[in-house]
This record gives sequence, structure tokens and C-alpha cells, in this order.
Amino acid sequence: SVLSRYENQITILSDYLEEFPETDEPVWILGRQHHLNTDKSKLLLDVSARLWFTYRRKFSPIGGTGPSSDAGWGCMLRCGQMMLAQALICRHLGRDWQWEKHKKQPEEYHRILRCFLDRKDCCYSIHQMAQMGVGEGKSIGEWFGPNTVAQVLKKLALFDEWNSLAVYVSMDNTVVIEDIKKMCWSPGQSSSVAHSSAHLHRSALGQHRNTAGLCPGWKPLLLIIPLRLGINHINPVYIDAFKECFKMPQSLGALGGKPNNAYYFIGFLGNELIYLDPHTTQSFVDSEENGTVDDESFHCQQAPHRMKIMNLDPSVALGFFCKEECDFDNWCSLVQKEILKQQSLRMFELVQKHPAHWPPFIPPSKPEVTTTGAELIESTDKLFELEEEFEILSV
Repeated sequence: SVLSRYENQITILSDYLEEFPETDEPVWILGRQHHLNTDKSKLLLDVSARLWFTYRRKFSPIGGTGPSSDAGWGCMLRCGQMMLAQALICRHLGRDWQWEKHKKQPEEYHRILRCFLDRKDCCYSIHQMAQMGVGEGKSIGEWFGPNTVAQVLKKLALFDEWNSLAVYVSMDNTVVIEDIKKMCWSPGQSSSVAHSSAHLHRSALGQHRNTAGLCPGWKPLLLIIPLRLGINHINPVYIDAFKECFKMPQSLGALGGKPNNAYYFIGFLGNELIYLDPHTTQSFVDSEENGTVDDESFHCQQAPHRMKIMNLDPSVALGFFCKEECDFDNWCSLVQKEILKQQSLRMFELVQKHPAHWPPFIPPSKPEVTTTGAELIESTDKLFELEEEFEILSV
């Protein structure tokens, strides 16, 4: 059976790009242009270099007694992991970094991968994301939408001192330049404000102290824009602007798909979107004694899937990464030129000043938490029980 799987893999790889039509149209993958007629191999390398997160089984039960697999419910969480992982690769290794099987990779790569392993002490694990979702009104094992995943990543990033990201999730289809600049230039010092129980389990995330977040300077920006591009179906008026986003050098792709069926969209060819599909169940993988990870199952080595843009569910979330302030300024210029140039229905708005009728913008900061590890998750469970008892008494 092992030999059969190996032979099947060879067949899949040999047919990797033959599914693409013969065309002179360029293929866009996360801000990079490829031509099928001249550089299919480069396109292959570009797609396989993205970290690919799928359903996993046989990991430790979430919350101690919860599910030990996310098959059937974790696809949007996995897509959120893929988008964030791409941001971290751009931050530490650069957009042009490539992965090759059996090739020695830098320590930063393995450290990024360890952030997403299916363990409760890894900062962006399925455990952390599922438990953080409880604070967003989602039970463990319940399907997430794009906006919920964005809010969860925003909260988890507060405890990730190594990467020190500023995560901005837009409201009301509006990106506010003033607020982003304020957040990215914020010293990021801890707040003494009391935190809710939904925040507690995140203290396991700050295992590697890094004072970079406490020093003045631009914090690398992960910008997520949740959108509704229609009512029941995507409105064709948005298609050109949506495709333009994949051309931007800051692009992290998009989260979306179909109802209860999430994909990570990384590019397009004509009117077809190219995506990585998390709907494959693989066994849990842990790090080895030397800190490296057997990473072959974290890279998709099959033909990238495609779907017609008009089949896309209208609920999506765009992602962008700006390592430096100049990257963000360039993104704003591109948005003004390519997204907002039409006077018809706009996909989203980009404004300079914070709207006067909105509540004041306060950059998020990490709550002070003293407990760590297993104690933390246990204390979180107890607090959830207390909250439930309080709600019953209140009724």
C-alpha cells in the first residue's frame, strides 16, 4: 500500500499543471505573475511553498475533553492559519522564499511551523483558535465564518511576542489609515485593564519573551478586510476589484468558499480562482527533539484547485501584509488607483480619518496574565463554568 501511494503521488506530480488550459493569460499568485507557457515550474514551486494546513486527527483533546480531530468543522480555522502563516513567512523569510522537499530550511521556518502545530501550547494551534472562538460566540466544534477567524487571529496575536504583529480587522467595509498608523506605531506595552475569561487561555502563547513589541517602531501589519460582496451570490460588479487584490505585492489572498466549506484563495487565472483546500484529514504531527518538524504534509504537492469566481460565496475576507510603513503607503496608493477608481459600487472604503460617529480607536494591547500552560487552560474552563452558573442565577 505504501508503494501504491508513492506511485500515485508520482502520477499526481507529473500531471500537476497539465490541468491548466493552454492560454496566454497570466496566472497571479499572491502578488506574483506567472506565465503557463514559459514558467510552469516556477508556478509549481510558488504554490507548493505555501504552508498548507488541513484537518488533522489524533491530537490531544481540545480543552482536555473536547474533540481530538477538527474534521468536518475546522476548515475555516485552517484557512485562517494558512493566511497568517503566509504573513509570517513574508515577515521572516520574504515573499520569494521557496520550499523544496528534503532541503534544509532556516530556523525561522521551523519556528513559524511550530506556531501552528496541533498542541494547546502553540500560539496559533487549532486548540487556541477553537477556544478563543468561544469568546466570539462559537462553541468548540462549531464552524467559523471569515470574520470570526479574523477576530480570533487579532486576539491571539496580542500574545505572540516573537512575531509582534499588529492585526487590524476592518469594520463596516472601511479601512481607516489614521487608526492603522496609530496601532502600528504604538509601543504595544501591556495594559493593566482587567481581562475577560475569553482572554485567559492565551497566556500560554508568550513563552518566548521579545522586547521588540515594547520598542517604538513600525509593527508589521496584518490587515484583514471582511466583506460581503453580494446577498446570495457574488455581485459581478466586484469581480475586477477582487481580482486586483491578488495582484498587489502585499496580498495574502482571501478566506472564503461556499457555505460551511472554506478555502484559502491564493490567486486567479482568468475568471477562475486558485485555492488551497483544507478538506484532507491527516494525522497529527509534532516537533522532533531538535525542534524541527517533518514538514512534507504541510505543503500541498497536488494540483492547485480552481473554481469559477461566480461560484464564490459572497462572504469573504481579504488579507494583506505590510512589513514596513512604506509597504502600507504603497498599498493605500494601489487601492486608490485600482479599487476605488470606479464610481460604481465599491468593494470597501479607504478613509484617512477615524469617522466621527465611531467609538474612539484604542490600539489593542496584551492583558496581563500570570498563569501559564495547563494551569491556564484549566482555569479558563473553571471560569467558563462560573460564567454559566452566573447566567443561570441571573435568569
